[in-house]
Amino acid sequence: MTLPNHILLIEDDPAIAKSLQDGLIRDGYRVVWKNTGADGLAYARQEQPSLILLDVRLPDGSGFDVCRQIRRHGLHMPVMILTVQRDELDKVLGLEIGADDYVTKPFSLRELLSRIRAQLRRAYGEYAAGQGEVIFVGEIMIDLFRGQVQRGDQLLNLTPTEFRLLAYLARHLGQALTRAQIIEEVWDFAPDLESERTVNVHIRRLREKIEPDPNRPSLILTVPGVGYRLVG
Repeated sequence: MTLPNHILLIEDDPAIAKSLQDGLIRDGYRVVWKNTGADGLAYARQEQPSLILLDVRLPDGSGFDVCRQIRRHGLHMPVMILTVQRDELDKVLGLEIGADDYVTKPFSLRELLSRIRAQLRRAYGEYAAGQGEVIFVGEIMIDLFRGQVQRGDQLLNLTPTEFRLLAYLARHLGQALTRAQIIEEVWDFAPDLESERTVNVHIRRLREKIEPDPNRPSLILTVPGVGYRLVG
């Protein structure tokens, strides 16, 4: 299966942008570079790239704000945050506002390419949709073929990662899944302590979108000492 290869790079440093652009083009990607958040957001809205690489420090504001705007405009392509900051709070913030992955500088091109391929494969490839299967969980309808989630007539605005997370839980309805299992299936990474915290952040975001009362979840339940399970 051929995956989409249109990448938008939003990065203010010309040297870093040129290096990344050259490396990604050599690997077969079409890369468009924008050096401000405003230009990047405008391009994303008009051209709908397959994936966005987004630097945190931009001349016209924070990349976190750009990520918020991307999601507010209903854009669902994977967003990967690039930053020199190692603070866990920054990573949590990036995930909470809708980013799908978070890469800390300096990083190798090989690592970045691997993460990009994983995001594209999950968003558009063999893991993106089922074979026409529809799963009902309470009032929630999960359409695995179209990649859509509805509550009644309301279409819920999930990011690609949130959809894959919900779809994985739904395919194992009632089963207690560990955070390590979720990481391996949804993110395609080897689990570690930091990545397992990532699961907690996305579960919280998903609850905010599908639970009648996110503070008292009735669909996605925490299984103490194990992980999470989805109940219908």
